[in-house]
Amino acid sequence: MHMKYESLLASARIAWRNNSRCIGRLFWPSLEILDARDAITAEDVFEACVEHLRVSTNSGRIRPLITVFPPACPVKGIFRIHNRQLIRYAGHELPDGRVLGDPEQLAFTKRVLSIGWKPPETLSAFDLLPLLIEVPGERPRLFDLPPDAVLEVEIRHPFLPWFADLGLKWHALPAVCDMALEADGLRYTAAPFSGFYMVTEIGSRNLGDSCRYNQMPVVAERMGLDLGTNTSFWKDRALIELNAAVLHSFREDGVTIVDHHTASEQFMKHLENEKACGRKVPGDWSWIVPPLSGSACPVFHRYYDGEVSGPRFVRMKG
Repeated sequence: MHMKYESLLASARIAWRNNSRCIGRLFWPSLEILDARDAITAEDVFEACVEHLRVSTNSGRIRPLITVFPPACPVKGIFRIHNRQLIRYAGHELPDGRVLGDPEQLAFTKRVLSIGWKPPETLSAFDLLPLLIEVPGERPRLFDLPPDAVLEVEIRHPFLPWFADLGLKWHALPAVCDMALEADGLRYTAAPFSGFYMVTEIGSRNLGDSCRYNQMPVVAERMGLDLGTNTSFWKDRALIELNAAVLHSFREDGVTIVDHHTASEQFMKHLENEKACGRKVPGDWSWIVPPLSGSACPVFHRYYDGEVSGPRFVRMKG
């Protein structure tokens, strides 16, 4: 069974439209596809992933894109990219138990180290992880991303000059690769897809969360806020400036990004469009509502439908 290109593209677009956790679905018809179903070797998969990064990043003018590899076969096995995203930063466990880099990636970093990854001699908080690629009949193999395929944005603030001294940065492209595309009875276990960031994904979650880069206390201290009491609203004020810095930096560098208020308005437009077409819109409230100023966004004040049938993205396990 082999899906025609047009059917595969339509299914990928509908799967994005059906993704209950995505606030950016207004743009689902714009998704493009790289057809890599002729891939055989791990090298084939790696080369297609690098092409995906270059095409989707598009020098900062992000293009929504999915790359589809051969579907799972009960006899031969599966193609799989074991990373959560094509671009992520390592989490290095230090002798004192602290983590340098991204704590979310600590277990995966240990995994790739155990099978031969050589990190930079001088560790940093933003060391690019290799891709761990599996093809049928072979053990997973490591591939280092070429630095020129990864666009990164150094984070600075429009009004706080010391912000640049924090040495923060983030990659321009969110490229999810731990979800399978299910369509027309087939399961594409390697199908990385990417859009563009909403600012709070970086400012509030990746950089702000206490279980991630935990930059709220750092920013608040530099702002001279009182960290000894919740009533100083130091977390709120630091989070605002983190997001302001991310948005400013991406825009200054010409990299596509959307603020959470605009993204919410766009999602409301998506709801209107789908209602006019007679379709339900699945939504996970806890993901749709931004993690900053939630009640100031129109997506906060409503409920959403449950899952709908049809092509979909399903998170891989293990």
